[in-house]
Amino acid sequence: MAKALILTDGKAGHENQSKALARTLGLDYEIAPVRFISKFHKALSYLFDKIGVNARWLWGFSSDARDVSELKNGGFKPAVVIGTGSGTFYPAKSLARTLGVKCAVVLYPRGYRLKSFDCIMAPSFDNPEDLSNVIRIPANLVSNDAAFYEEGVKAFGKRHTISGRPALAVIIGGPNKCSTMTAGWMKDRLDEIFAEAGDCEKWVTTSRRTPADVEALVESYPWDYKLIYSKDHFNPIPAFVALASRLFVTAESTGMLSEAATCGGAEVYALDNLKPGLHKFRRFVETLRENGYVDGGRKVDLSGEIARAKNLLGL
Repeated sequence: MAKALILTDGKAGHENQSKALARTLGLDYEIAPVRFISKFHKALSYLFDKIGVNARWLWGFSSDARDVSELKNGGFKPAVVIGTGSGTFYPAKSLARTLGVKCAVVLYPRGYRLKSFDCIMAPSFDNPEDLSNVIRIPANLVSNDAAFYEEGVKAFGKRHTISGRPALAVIIGGPNKCSTMTAGWMKDRLDEIFAEAGDCEKWVTTSRRTPADVEALVESYPWDYKLIYSKDHFNPIPAFVALASRLFVTAESTGMLSEAATCGGAEVYALDNLKPGLHKFRRFVETLRENGYVDGGRKVDLSGEIARAKNLLGL
């Protein structure tokens, strides 16, 4: 099987999207951590890219992993180099040029010469330019891997007896620069959810970003299953996505909303904790809503976009 080389900045959300792209392209992959030498070197990368200079000395591999050493020795030539996030855009393009292979990036490489990337998988909320190598996607890339969800359900079943009754699940994130989260707001949302639950099982998970007072509130409700992240780091989300009939996800949790909207069979609802204004989180949720991916029953299908990406990358 042809392979991709994924350059990672160490951020799990970025790396997972690169892995999802590789899998949907039908490629196996190796992963190599990279970093700019300094913030100044990263700033220089925008200038050098504008004038078409491949300044390989601006960045380096941040690991001596086996695949990196093989690459340096010429033992591994990928079919495509993939990067997600600003820490990988220039290194991915730089290395692809050095190796004479194609380059694909996920998210929008604003500030770099867009036409010099072979394929850009750009979220609609970034308002990307309409170029032949730019493919708009409504949600984060997610690998709909049946084996992954089967393992998640199996692990969940060791902690909670799966009754087969319909279940609604709540996935709670936390505040960020474009969202808030208070115990009062969460109480109103949970009261609404419990009032509509009927005889469904009720499941919940918080996250590392959930404020302590919100976790305390969540814990006070009569859940059939609850995961309080500050007390237990088990991840029930794959099982929630695979098994629940309804999923409620706080709106700032773009990764979890993308996964819920892409995988499983649940109807997905966004719990709107976003601040006013047309920031990218608002645009993201509105794009999903307008297409029926949240507050509706449709699932994200990127088969057409992936076919375009394969064509651009010669796969």
